[in-house]
Amino acid sequence: MHHFRYAGQNLHCESVDLAEVARLYGTPTYVYSATTIADNYTRLAGSLKGLDIRICYAVKANANLAVLRHLGNMGSAFDFASSGEMRRVLAAGASVKESVFAGVGKTETEIRLALEAGIFSFHVESEGELARINHVAGTLGLKATIAIRVNPDVDAHTHAKITTGTSANKFGIPIKQAPAAYEAASKYPNIRIRGIQSHIGSQVTEVGPFLETLEKLAPLAMDLKERYGISYISIGGGIGVVYREALASGQAAWWDAQPEGKRPLTPEVYGATLSPALRKLGLKVLLEPGRSMVANAGVLLSRVEYLKRGQGKNFLILDAAMNDLVRPAMYDSFHEIVPLCRDTTRRALVADVVGPICETTDCFARDRQIQELGEGEYVALMSAGAYGHVMASRYNARPIPAEVLVKGSAFEQVTARETFEQMTVNEKIPAFLK
Repeated sequence: MHHFRYAGQNLHCESVDLAEVARLYGTPTYVYSATTIADNYTRLAGSLKGLDIRICYAVKANANLAVLRHLGNMGSAFDFASSGEMRRVLAAGASVKESVFAGVGKTETEIRLALEAGIFSFHVESEGELARINHVAGTLGLKATIAIRVNPDVDAHTHAKITTGTSANKFGIPIKQAPAAYEAASKYPNIRIRGIQSHIGSQVTEVGPFLETLEKLAPLAMDLKERYGISYISIGGGIGVVYREALASGQAAWWDAQPEGKRPLTPEVYGATLSPALRKLGLKVLLEPGRSMVANAGVLLSRVEYLKRGQGKNFLILDAAMNDLVRPAMYDSFHEIVPLCRDTTRRALVADVVGPICETTDCFARDRQIQELGEGEYVALMSAGAYGHVMASRYNARPIPAEVLVKGSAFEQVTARETFEQMTVNEKIPAFLK
């Protein structure tokens, strides 16, 4: 569910007309709904009733400072994949004391920064990392708290490029090797064992893989609780979101019309299914959602530059491109594309919706039906709040887009569009070319 609706002919984010945002700040521009983020957080937090849970938002999904501050104000902790993400949370004025640090390639500098910041726990991905954390903690005279990321070899039935829980993936320590890894960790003088962690992938749309993972981890978790006194289990993130029919999915009528077996996975179903098994463990539960917090809370606004009619093919050419939203080019992902001004009297157009970059892969949708649009009109690419702006690049020397946050009838630009001067400030012409 989200807060993007048509009010009359015009698409609104909460109570704000998105065409007004586009005119004021230009395009391409990302717009986020603070109320949708809050709703997503509240629903997940309430889904595991009777359990001691902590939500650690996965910063990699959307690292905007305003979004991080908003989540921190609601009580969220954070899941970092780099020290840069940790520094962004600190810059947003949020605490990292209850947060966790994941990732397969933590450097000594990153480990030191995390220890000095007093994070809650490292999620360790290899035995080599254990040794490095122990060493760095020793130089600081500290004990580092850790949980080992256990790879349960579970197929999440998601896209091959975003699955993380099988034996073919680089993440975590195989479940059969985990007891030996914990035994090794217990012998390090500067390591304190605190928990167990697993994350099987992103955009998981059925609850079965989560339950299978938990069933595999439960015996190991109980053994670790007895041997080392672990206090928490982290079951990662990965709950999928609706990308198709993303605008309509904000309406209960669309939801109710879906067949029982085809309805998207909800926080309520997720919580109800996993709670009984989690309750038996008697451990604190950490959740690390990213996409499910912010994906349907954001859209990318873009301006139509041309409608190009080709031989047997139409092209709707936007000012947004794959450098602004790379997901369709990278994952063949689907984003609903809708006009900011809906006119039911116009005829339908079938076109490839593309950007201006000199790459064939700079295409948001192929043979997509949309109302006929012309130069200067605006569209919104829906469900773009996760892995959109954070993956943006300067390819073709294009500036990083602006970002706007909406709450009710209030809205404010929270990231200014990058200027050419900002793009080139760290470059120079060497003396031998002058």
